[in-house]
Amino acid sequence: MDTLGTSGRDKQRLAALAALTLLPLAAGCGGADAGSRSVGSGPAASVTGVRWAVDRVSVDGRKSTAPDGAYLRIAEGGKVDGNLGCNTFGADAEFTDGSVTFDGVRATEMACDGVPAAFEQTLARTLGDGSLTARVDGGTLVLTTAGGDRIDLTEQKAAPLKGTKWTVSTPDAGGRAHLTFDAKTGQVSGSLGCNKVRSTATFRDGSITLGSASTTRMMCDTSLMKTEKALLGLFDSTVKYRVDGRTLTLTSENGERVNAVAAR
Repeated sequence: MDTLGTSGRDKQRLAALAALTLLPLAAGCGGADAGSRSVGSGPAASVTGVRWAVDRVSVDGRKSTAPDGAYLRIAEGGKVDGNLGCNTFGADAEFTDGSVTFDGVRATEMACDGVPAAFEQTLARTLGDGSLTARVDGGTLVLTTAGGDRIDLTEQKAAPLKGTKWTVSTPDAGGRAHLTFDAKTGQVSGSLGCNKVRSTATFRDGSITLGSASTTRMMCDTSLMKTEKALLGLFDSTVKYRVDGRTLTLTSENGERVNAVAAR
């Protein structure tokens, strides 16, 4: 768990997130409408193995739009991972006839700018509000509590490695650093946060061999130049890559990681 400071904002977040740790979640299902299907022992395959992006949470008739990155995913073995908007969580899911139960939920306690702790708490509480009916209709999933509160989710396809504009999130460049891999030209191009960059890129299963970086030569503030130095460490080497939904992780030969998200 991350350790927070003692500011008023952090104290409020700690208090709010205390409810998230070890939170038991449960989900059940009712009858299926035409054109949709409920979660049960048979249709469980339609829910598992899918990354469900949280679109919104509606409580007492008030809708709250989810932050980018909020999602829920259940592996075939029952392992659950997800994100409440800022904090990640995990659990174990057990399917029975007409229901699925989430046990042993653990959530981190990080503070993230732009993500209100109140939303994370609302999402967690709604998920844990007893038996939830679940409707899968095409690429959408709706979880509804007995009281009528609901969570709307959409199936989130994995972004393709090639042709996607990947905005670097770690190291932080304020959204200015990005990379795009071009399968036709065998190149990668983009920005290091200040300077433009271009290089050759040879793709193999799970790895990319990047050539020497060709860059512009502008000077920017110190923080951006530090980010550029870190990103330049990817070039003239072979890096491993992993695409998880709309997140890309590049790992250099010395173990340094760069994370990026697919631009909308």
